[in-house]
Amino acid sequence: MSTQPSALHALYRDLLCCRRCPGMFGPPVHGKAVSSSVMIIGQAPGTKEIEQCRPFCWTAGKTLFRWFASIGMDEVQFRERVLMSAVCRCFPGKNPKGGDRVPNRPEVANCSGWWRAEIQIGRPRLIIPVGKLAIAQFADQLPAGARLDGLVGQQWPYRSAAGPTVDLIPLPHPSGASTWFKMKPGKTLLAQGLGLITGHPAWRELLVAR
Repeated sequence: MSTQPSALHALYRDLLCCRRCPGMFGPPVHGKAVSSSVMIIGQAPGTKEIEQCRPFCWTAGKTLFRWFASIGMDEVQFRERVLMSAVCRCFPGKNPKGGDRVPNRPEVANCSGWWRAEIQIGRPRLIIPVGKLAIAQFADQLPAGARLDGLVGQQWPYRSAAGPTVDLIPLPHPSGASTWFKMKPGKTLLAQGLGLITGHPAWRELLVAR
């Protein structure tokens, strides 16, 4: 039997006690402790995620799960089969100019150990970073200065500290405030990215799992 879920449970117990960032609002949010070859990394929870203690449980989540339903996996299946992570686990608060505040560098650094530990424990073969902040965590192994339209719709190799090279397939953030994925070239690149996920062996294995 895999030891991954028990190790993840222990990690999440520690996560729930984390109070490193005084400017962030908890409690910290995490997905289910599942043994999976596919991992998704979002940006940070919103107010509804904090209230319900579930990642992607509101407007952006509805869009995200609609994307994945279009390639064979509904929300219930996704939450049970994919390891759901994020760059930051607490709500960063509102931006005075509108929308949620983007976590600052110290906050991102403070929280990086959690998703890195999830990679080390879970050893995924496919990582799906969602949104600019999540994609930026892998910038050292992506083309320097590449914009979103130069990254989404393609597959990239990533060698983590855990060892083996895994595949990165970035997606845009499904925020209702964003129009990027609704217009060209974003709409086309999103479809290309989902197509790459559909064809990835790790994703195909999850479609027939359990």
